[in-house]
Amino acid sequence: MGKKLVLFTVVFLSLSVVSAARAGGLEDGAAAYTKGDYAKAWSELKPLAERGDPEAQWYLGVMSHDGQGTPRNYAEAAKWFQKAVEQGYAKAEFNLGVMYRRGLGVPRDGAEAVRLYRKAAEQGYLDAQYNIGVMCAEGQGIGEDLVQAYMWFSLVAASGDATAKKNREIIAARMTPSQIAEAQRLAKEWKPKGKE
Repeated sequence: MGKKLVLFTVVFLSLSVVSAARAGGLEDGAAAYTKGDYAKAWSELKPLAERGDPEAQWYLGVMSHDGQGTPRNYAEAAKWFQKAVEQGYAKAEFNLGVMYRRGLGVPRDGAEAVRLYRKAAEQGYLDAQYNIGVMCAEGQGIGEDLVQAYMWFSLVAASGDATAKKNREIIAARMTPSQIAEAQRLAKEWKPKGKE
């Protein structure tokens, strides 16, 4: 039996730095979230989310998913993520993809997870690139595509991710030299479609 892919997938993004250029409720809400004051974070972010701010919508999705400042509610999390997805917000595309992959608050749907991961991955979002690499390698949600898996793992490995590099090597053992060359060409030519 050959080597197995390291099949963990990136599950959910941890919250970190907020853009210093954003002021007011978003900055205050993000700071409250970081401090663990989820009630304040929710009250600061919800009005912004309701007015259509995709980052605030994403925060409410994370908080609904994790039960922070509000009861845990996967359907509510999916609703907030979907609003941000409609604006092309990569973090929300990734998180909603995870929810579809696991069937949390939405029907389990591997094809929809792949579609959402791809939208975020095409913006250069590394966690989505990793997850779509796993799904292409395993044929989850789409048919097995080792060339695409190798390409996505190569992009993540270029950031220094050792697990993506290992997965790329495992996949390479199952590929022909021409498939590897094609995957390397695709990775070299790849450019993000846009940034969040």
